[in-house]
Amino acid sequence: MIPRYTRPAMGAIWQDENKFRTWLTIELAACEAQHKLGKIPTKDLRQILRKANFKVKRIDRLEAQVNHDVIAFLTNVAEYVGPSSRFIHLGLTSSDILDTALALQMVQAADLLIAGVRTVRAAAAKQARRHKFTPMMGRSHGIHAEPITFGLKMALMYDEFGRALQRLEAAREVVRVGQLSGAVGTHAHCDPFIESYVCRKLGLKPAAISTQVLQRDRHAEFLTALALVGCSVERWAQEFRHLQRTEVREVEEFFAADQKGSSAMPHKRNPIVGERLCGMARLLRGYALVGMENVPLWHERDISHSSAERVIMPDATIALDYMLAKFEWLVRTLRVLPKNMTRNLQMTRGLIHSQQVLLALIKAGIAREAAYKIVQDNAMQAWETEQDLRGLIEADPRAAQLKKADLDAAFDLKPHFRDVNRTFKAVGL
Repeated sequence: MIPRYTRPAMGAIWQDENKFRTWLTIELAACEAQHKLGKIPTKDLRQILRKANFKVKRIDRLEAQVNHDVIAFLTNVAEYVGPSSRFIHLGLTSSDILDTALALQMVQAADLLIAGVRTVRAAAAKQARRHKFTPMMGRSHGIHAEPITFGLKMALMYDEFGRALQRLEAAREVVRVGQLSGAVGTHAHCDPFIESYVCRKLGLKPAAISTQVLQRDRHAEFLTALALVGCSVERWAQEFRHLQRTEVREVEEFFAADQKGSSAMPHKRNPIVGERLCGMARLLRGYALVGMENVPLWHERDISHSSAERVIMPDATIALDYMLAKFEWLVRTLRVLPKNMTRNLQMTRGLIHSQQVLLALIKAGIAREAAYKIVQDNAMQAWETEQDLRGLIEADPRAAQLKKADLDAAFDLKPHFRDVNRTFKAVGL
């Protein structure tokens, strides 16, 4: 029987033990297929399945001699199996094993990353519901614009990571492809049945066509999906960093009782996790670029992609796995400061209601251009003199059409929240 294949943790996916175990799983499945085709006697197949094994250290020593990892692996397996090992790797080439194994590893990694994105969405959903109607300042160009709620901000995150989830699921499907087609992909010495049998057994799809390798646009798409998820992590980590600035201070990263923020300044509470995540997102974009540069290979195959992939595949998946875990922690433990949000809403003395005043004037019969000038003139005065916009509007004879009820409505926060329930429902919260 082929050993049961279990999914390891992210770091273990890329360790030599799992890599060689995956290679062996593929080789044994290929032997089963060859047996079904009558190419391997039953007694030899039993011997192979019973005895096949390897030792990582032994493979390392053999590779140092032969300078070929697959040959070193096959030599070590043959040492365990004995004479029946002549049937192992029959009609195959190294890339049949390498690319099919890499496909399995990418699927395993994608499963963990998909789970990670789901935990991020769960944390965002919890914060969104908790602060569904917690009012805060919405900003454009970094400047106060109009009120929103912190719940809406978190609902936006929840929605964005829904697309991240879809991208990872789509990328998983793109790379869930194996190939065992021989030296240049013609199946000259490897019946297509072997490819379909092995791939089906491993939960992969057989490539419709390949050369000596699977085409690297698949891998580039996978790495690009990872980079885009990293961009979303960075987008929100940066958002929280801005909201933690001293002048804003509407949220804060969790800060432990014994934590220290600066070797020189004891008062510091810095957004170090958010900063770390932003830096790591740059790595993911770099790996995606290398993945794109791996797409053009010479003719049916060269190995310029191989050395790069041995670095970028483990590094990209491990990095994003770490980022998602830390980001979920950041969102889940985020300290939200509603009082400071209210303080910031009131900071500009009513300027945030300028559009509602404009619309009230238009409704009262004033032409839009004239109404805009009335509001802007008073808004600019409020900026410079730190007076309340409402008082200035009430004192302006050009706005005499507005009654107290009109002004009460114009300076009310409630209209900004009338669509919150519908929006939550639209994003699935």
